[in-house]
Amino acid sequence: MMEKDFTPYIAQAERLRVLGANVTKDGELIFRWRSEGECRRNIYSATKSFTACAMGFAVQEGLIRLDEKLTDAFADDLPQSIGENLQRAVVRDLLTMRLGQPHGFLMGDQRPFYAEDDWTKLSLAQPFDDAPCERFVYNNVGPYLAGILIQRRSGCDLVQYLTPRLFAPLGVKRPTWECDPLGHTFGAGGLFLTLTELHRFGLFCLNRGAWNGKQLLDPAWIDACAAPQDGEHYGYLFWRGEFNSFRADGKYGQLSVILPEKNAVVTVVSECRDGEGLTQMIHQIIERHL
Repeated sequence: MMEKDFTPYIAQAERLRVLGANVTKDGELIFRWRSEGECRRNIYSATKSFTACAMGFAVQEGLIRLDEKLTDAFADDLPQSIGENLQRAVVRDLLTMRLGQPHGFLMGDQRPFYAEDDWTKLSLAQPFDDAPCERFVYNNVGPYLAGILIQRRSGCDLVQYLTPRLFAPLGVKRPTWECDPLGHTFGAGGLFLTLTELHRFGLFCLNRGAWNGKQLLDPAWIDACAAPQDGEHYGYLFWRGEFNSFRADGKYGQLSVILPEKNAVVTVVSECRDGEGLTQMIHQIIERHL
């Protein structure tokens, strides 16, 4: 490993309850730190970025078009009354947090309490108060429906779909992934990975869809995921950050930050449960110092 003094950052990491970190630059792992043995943990909403790549594979294989109307893609799941905003929504709107619904739905503290088991119909029955692309509202409905559509078109769950395309090439043995009450993979969260596995995903994104010299996913798709979509801070189920970075970002500090201009990836797993302010401090340490 390259010699560099990370001691000040380790002290801050321990205070913020970071459990481990990897830093790779120019293809070399320059820093590796653990506060405990590595194990698979819930990466929460960092899962969404895996769903974004699954959508990329589905588009690449001709299973899905981004301009397809949701009313066509989910024709058998629509509410009795279909408003103008829902009629205008397309598959691409599932990836940008600008679907048109006014509130977050299918969020972690909501999911255990729904009486309805069919979350596809339940999601589409929620109000679409805004036109698509009009307003950013963080909402699990978009990535959930994106995952449902991929599963329907591919004929398998997201783990099965991504295993030959992404997981196996990256050396990720079959992971655990949360399911909805009907057994469908929950594309908005609930994927369990180790720090090393999440870091490999970040490197895959830094390499624009290539791994070990083989182009797995169209580099243009990774570019689209990283680019601001109708705004400044969000792409296709990836957050954007300082220095033209983009990241898979999950609750409590599960992060894989890709810095193309530095040819670097910084990945951390954490149990930072003391508020959004401390999680933002982890972001700042990564983006401004590491």
